[in-house]
Amino acid sequence: VSDIGTYNKLWGEAHEELSSLLTQELPAEPLRPERDRVVFFQRLATLYVRYVQIFRQLEEAYDQVVQPQKRRLIREVLDGAMGRVLELKNEMVEKEFSEYHYMDDVIQDLKLTPEDLEIPIPRYFMSERSKVLRDRSKMLSNMLDLMGVVEKPKVSTVHVEEAVRIIQVTERARQGRLRAKFMREIQRDQERQRKSKDRDLGASTMDQAAVCIQKVWKGFLQRKRTKREREEEMIFLGMAMDQNLPQFCPAALVAEATKTCRRTKQEEHEEDYQKSLISITNSLRELEGPNMTETMKDQIRQWFIECHDATGSFPDYPEEEDGGSAVIFADKTPEQLMEELAAKEEEEANKKPKGKEETKDKGKKEKAKGEEIISLSLCLITDVWQNRDESKNFNQRHEAELIKEEKRKEIEAEIRLQVDELMRQELANWKLAVDRDKGRKAKATAKKKKASKSGKKKKKDKDLTADSYLGTTLRQTDIEPMPSLSDVRQVIALYAVLPLGSQVVHEKAPLVKAILLVGPSGVGKKMLVHAICHETGANLFDLSPLNLVEKYPGKSGLQMMLHLVFKVARLIQPSVVWIGDAEKMFYKKVPKEEKELDPKRLKKDLPKILKSMKGEDRVLIVGTTSNPLSADLKSLCKLYTKIILIPRPDYASRYIMWKQLIQRNGGVVTSALDLSSLAKISDGYTQGQMVRVVQGILTERRIQQLAKRPLVSAEFVAHLARTDPVFQDEEEALKAWYAKTPLGRKRVKAASGKDEEEAPAKGGKDAKKGKK
Repeated sequence: VSDIGTYNKLWGEAHEELSSLLTQELPAEPLRPERDRVVFFQRLATLYVRYVQIFRQLEEAYDQVVQPQKRRLIREVLDGAMGRVLELKNEMVEKEFSEYHYMDDVIQDLKLTPEDLEIPIPRYFMSERSKVLRDRSKMLSNMLDLMGVVEKPKVSTVHVEEAVRIIQVTERARQGRLRAKFMREIQRDQERQRKSKDRDLGASTMDQAAVCIQKVWKGFLQRKRTKREREEEMIFLGMAMDQNLPQFCPAALVAEATKTCRRTKQEEHEEDYQKSLISITNSLRELEGPNMTETMKDQIRQWFIECHDATGSFPDYPEEEDGGSAVIFADKTPEQLMEELAAKEEEEANKKPKGKEETKDKGKKEKAKGEEIISLSLCLITDVWQNRDESKNFNQRHEAELIKEEKRKEIEAEIRLQVDELMRQELANWKLAVDRDKGRKAKATAKKKKASKSGKKKKKDKDLTADSYLGTTLRQTDIEPMPSLSDVRQVIALYAVLPLGSQVVHEKAPLVKAILLVGPSGVGKKMLVHAICHETGANLFDLSPLNLVEKYPGKSGLQMMLHLVFKVARLIQPSVVWIGDAEKMFYKKVPKEEKELDPKRLKKDLPKILKSMKGEDRVLIVGTTSNPLSADLKSLCKLYTKIILIPRPDYASRYIMWKQLIQRNGGVVTSALDLSSLAKISDGYTQGQMVRVVQGILTERRIQQLAKRPLVSAEFVAHLARTDPVFQDEEEALKAWYAKTPLGRKRVKAASGKDEEEAPAKGGKDAKKGKK
């Protein structure tokens, strides 16, 4: 019953969240178009993360709910959520011009972990097609048997006499090994006895024996003493009970433990609160900071215009000590504001010390200020906490919204200082542009202001996240981070696994017919192809150039082969058509040693077949290449609409992979093996090379020695030194090649600050300059 309630509740939560998302995406009144690309992408990323969460909840519920009518309803919603996730992914690619996205700030705001963004592979892809897969496997095996392609392994029969002879030889060898072992032990005993007889039994020998006995006895005593001192220390720290003391009352023990626990919780909550202050402040600064800046600028510009319309001239900008632009936002007319500023200047000019009277007034003001603080505190308690419902905050953690309200004021004050500096300069430019007749005077005043400020050295803003590992922060500073293996896995799941696994999702999602996986040799491109087939139960067709040598010769034979492959692929879909060494099909110049292989056979006919594929055909072409530079880029990009660059593994991936590979191959990871250093040393090596190194070290004999001789990093370093890593030049060449692809060019243009709309205009100006 609890399981039924649990998954019904999970379904209900997903339904409520989906309803709120639909209300947000389909408002009663149309939203204003967002011009800021960053803000728009943040909105898309938030929607994407929330839909992924719904997708995960629905997949879990659909996998466990047993009521068939509910399952049908959940299945419809699940397919719709998957389709929406793919649509948002496609929209993010179009807006950010990259296949990889970094949403660290979004998941931080939503209090999620990177694991919550993992795209789950629905388990019904395989479970609901189990019968189909069994029938297909049986059909294929029968066809291969009829054609004689696969020969059944022959069972070799051994004559009785031959079998007896083999057993006898084996047994005699075993007995011989045992006899040899016994003889070695007898020989050692005899040698030991002979040496003991020949040894001088003088006073020195007796002293050595006494020292040996003393060492053993003193070691035993010290270990016993250390154990006792440790127990005393544990009793002193309250982590163990002294048996000699009387036992406390159980209620008193519980009360004391509760108090200790509350103190621990206080420290934990305080630490969590301090961390949240920093994280929420940074998040607000990144997300709301740009909006605050633009809003302030628009309001200040509006004040410039209103003052000019009311008085006929632009106002003087308030100084920083007067409050800066904060004075502008007071509820006053431009005339009142200008009069107030003039009055303040006169007061400062006529300011004189007033002695005792001034100190009296100062004391009164301080008293009034203290009363205001108490009043404000009482109002805050009444307004915020008196009627606040904390039933959901059972653990009494901090309220994030209150932190946001508090920090927004601080961030606004910081931003206001920066905006004031910019707007002072802008006001000076406006005055120069409008008051042309008073140009000399305006220049003189500008020089005076400049001279007064030249003495103050402008403090350079410190970059608090200069060494940040967050992808979002790196992209904001025009540094393109390298994707991790987790990012690659998610992209493959979105573009290949989900559309192939569900017909409904394939028809709803943006159509992807061909994917090209690019990366150095050994990063797992072929393994990803097999993973796609394994997760979806798809059929694999190998159309690699080397696999087609001397098969279906001639033009008519090639057309027949392609017709058969794609016809069968459509009939028993989902299907994956794999093209290994995809660059060979689009060679710029075919090498002499490969001319006889005719690697460019499919160059003309395959794109035609690709155009004939329809939306309902769950057939995906996957190409893999480690040397795309030798291919014609235009032809390659025309066939493969999605190009995914797979990098060599980063430090975190290498750390996990070393541990997993060692354990899977029979090894044991102990404290003697420094995995962190090994992961650092192996920078540049691919997954395939790491697998070969582990398999070369963990032989059967080495596994048997692990109990006495645990693994150390030096063993792996020696094997790594014999193989060449992926050098920086090779990786940079792949990145430079990817930057020339259509999506890569857009990304470079966006990173340089040139929007698509600005490009033609700038191009026109440049063209005119060239003509001149």
